[in-house]
Amino acid sequence: MKRITSRLLRRKGACADQIKLFVALGGDSLELTEALCREHAGKFDFYWAANHLLTPAALAEYARVERTVRAEYERIQLPTLAEYKRVERAAWVEYERIWQPAWAEYKRVQQPAWTEYLRTQQLARTEYERIQQTAWAEYQCIRQPALAEYERVERAAQAEYLSIEQPALAEYQRALACAFFRAWTSPQNQDEEVAA
Repeated sequence: MKRITSRLLRRKGACADQIKLFVALGGDSLELTEALCREHAGKFDFYWAANHLLTPAALAEYARVERTVRAEYERIQLPTLAEYKRVERAAWVEYERIWQPAWAEYKRVQQPAWTEYLRTQQLARTEYERIQQTAWAEYQCIRQPALAEYERVERAAQAEYLSIEQPALAEYQRALACAFFRAWTSPQNQDEEVAA
């Protein structure tokens, strides 16, 4: 039996999904059997495989069989499709007969309800705004003095912090600069590349 490999599929331009299915089924190499092909007929694109993997003579035989099989499929499928369309169309006509009056009734009931909703919504919004504005004013009366006190204390604390931190930072930076200078000029730093 002849084997198909994932390498062959890649070389012939198979899509990634088909290669992934192939590898999941048989690894990198697979010996095909009729039973295996039949079992996976709905998963693999055998039409693509025929057009890309068969020799011209084998492809001609495949095409002959495909025409015969397609004719049998269409013999069954075409009348079935016509019956489906007949039944589907009748069902659609019945659906429209039922939904259109139901939609008209919905609109008849919905429109006055929407109008009432808008009227009560405006009343509710006016009351909400009145309550919200009062609550906001009370909030600001409490918040403003508290914020002012926080800012006064924070400024004083920051000034105290900076009066200590800034001289300490300056001393730290001077110490680092001196340490670098001593390391740079020490005898251990007399590498010839550095000295040059």
